[in-house]
Amino acid sequence: MLIPLFLYILCFLLFPQSLQSQANAFSRQPSGKFIFTHHERSDSDPQQVHISLVGKDHMRVSWITEEKDSESLVEYGIKGGEYSKKAIGENTSYRYFLYKSGKIHHVVIGPLNPSTTYFYRCGGSGPEFSFKTPPLKLPIEFVIVGDLGQTEWTKSTLKHIDSKDYDVFLLPGDLSYADTHQPLWDSFGRLVEPYASQRPWMVTEGNHEIESIPIIQPHAFRSYNARWLMPYNESGSTSNLYYSFEVASTHIIMLGSYTDFDAQSEQYKWLQSDLAKIDRKRTPWVIALVHAPWYNTNEAHEGEGEEMRQAMEELLYEARVDLVFSGHVHAYERFTRIYDNKADPCGPLYVTIGDGGNREGLALKFKKPPSPLSLYREASFGHGRLRIVNETHANWSWHRNNDSEAFVAEDIWIKSLSNTKECWESIGQQISHEEL
Repeated sequence: MLIPLFLYILCFLLFPQSLQSQANAFSRQPSGKFIFTHHERSDSDPQQVHISLVGKDHMRVSWITEEKDSESLVEYGIKGGEYSKKAIGENTSYRYFLYKSGKIHHVVIGPLNPSTTYFYRCGGSGPEFSFKTPPLKLPIEFVIVGDLGQTEWTKSTLKHIDSKDYDVFLLPGDLSYADTHQPLWDSFGRLVEPYASQRPWMVTEGNHEIESIPIIQPHAFRSYNARWLMPYNESGSTSNLYYSFEVASTHIIMLGSYTDFDAQSEQYKWLQSDLAKIDRKRTPWVIALVHAPWYNTNEAHEGEGEEMRQAMEELLYEARVDLVFSGHVHAYERFTRIYDNKADPCGPLYVTIGDGGNREGLALKFKKPPSPLSLYREASFGHGRLRIVNETHANWSWHRNNDSEAFVAEDIWIKSLSNTKECWESIGQQISHEEL
């Protein structure tokens, strides 16, 4: 035990960036008091329950038990206390230095009906939970927020989100801010359970999920991959770090900022294939999420997404992706439609939404003068809502945390590129020119 402990301390001193977030090179407001959510159920009862979409009519239920003999079983039905169906799944666990996780269960249930409330119980005991499935057709509403953490600001953000109904939660990275301290993963799971057990949470990884330590823990994303299993297999991906899914006429692509993305990488080839399969008549809206922003006028993390932008931006542009959401920068910023650092009516609309409530505080220093590409920017905690109304129009609103209630600081309408003929005509002309 003494040798690993010595190595851990040595690595902490030699490689501090691997074990904690990057040193603040910019000013931030106080982050709010840290919250640690304790385990108050029995060892056999489920905790940290959360759900995620799998295919068009299935849901994955994930939870953890301290008792190793607990069964990976979900019973469910459309009436409270009456479970007409059940499903058996899989389980895993992991070690991280001196930490040993509980038994992590993943069970896929379905087929499920759209826009329906289901009641369910995990492992044959413990409390009853419920969730509502997303609609089959538009309209649909997404909540989008990154860099959550577990502070009083996080609690405020989640409370504001829960005050109004929605269908799917999208999180572009930086979940628990455990940063190698594994009990914080458990605390985070308990903190978000009341919300993540009721609506599907679809997430991608951020830098705080890496958690690799030279020599001792060389494998990155061990905790994240074990706890937050996403439907990557179903989208043809070979990695839990990037995948796609479809819900209610919307194709959503979750990209990985912290795995290879150059033209020879598996992620790049997968993205090419995924984009080629999109049918804009069936899914007229296409949205991408990534952690490190490709466009950013804040001094925080300036340029960190540039290499990935140069590698992948053209793919998204040629596919006429409608919106790209990112986190990482702890502020809110909305850009116009952009391609290759220029305003382009056929490019995606970029939004940075890394303002969920992290422990590091806000990124206050925006570059001056403001870029004409940046249309709204503010260093405040909050969350965003994307309501896709029909095949052509969606409403985007950003809700600033404002004490007892969220304040709508920005509200705009967006038109889908799938219905912008000029953008598709330009692609056709380009292809014809290349063929000649």
